Amino acid sequence: MTEVSGWPQDGSVSGGRLAGKACVVTGAASGIGRAVAERFAREGASVVATDVDVDGLRKLAERLPQAVTTVVGDVSRDGDARRMIEAAVARYGRLDVLVANAGVIPLMEITEASAEDWDHVMAVDGRGMFLTCKYAVEAMAAPRGAGGSVVCVSSISGEAGQRGQAVYGPAKFVASGLTKHLAVEWADRGIRVNAVAPGTITTERVRRLRDEPGGPEYLAAIEKLHPMGRLGAPEEVAAAVLFLASDEASFITGTVLPVDGGYLAQ
Repeated sequence: MTEVSGWPQDGSVSGGRLAGKACVVTGAASGIGRAVAERFAREGASVVATDVDVDGLRKLAERLPQAVTTVVGDVSRDGDARRMIEAAVARYGRLDVLVANAGVIPLMEITEASAEDWDHVMAVDGRGMFLTCKYAVEAMAAPRGAGGSVVCVSSISGEAGQRGQAVYGPAKFVASGLTKHLAVEWADRGIRVNAVAPGTITTERVRRLRDEPGGPEYLAAIEKLHPMGRLGAPEEVAAAVLFLASDEASFITGTVLPVDGGYLAQ
């Protein structure tokens, strides 16, 4: 499996593209969410990192070059989702950026899936994104608010059909659809809403496939589906999220940006 190397892991990226911004990143304990939280912190953001993984959040906080607020909670629970957003407002007086990343990624065909599988994925990937976006928009549009940026993490599975994604893919269509509707609904209040659609990314779950029966063969086949001939790195997705979250994307809203090595261009 070909991977990208050379991405800084020690806080060495300089700059302040998010200096002074209060940001919430959900699903921040691992994978893309962790890469986003780390990049945001290096760009000067005040980060609220949330996840159900207590140990993962602790390790993230130890890696960041500055203090981070951590909130343990489940985005699919109304009270938890509200608490994540309120943590930023309470600590920093406002919310400037939400990265709605938390999600689960089951791989199964529809004949293998149960109604419980469907409900679980829709609860986390669909309802959870709805709730965190809802409370973030409320905070950004409040009288003291000055607009803001929401970046939803969708997927190539939320833009095109794939085998083995009968449960996960439809939930990511929710992410892409919510992005477009909220972008139109809140543009006149200074709130931008965009999404990224990653291809297959070398998260911890994908790395574990190397040691599972049939995993190496599966990874080799997936690599060939990406025209660039390799999988993506979490840091590459984080770079795209950073751009959409920053003021550099001030005239961009309602877009779903593929970060997929050309997968959707086929």
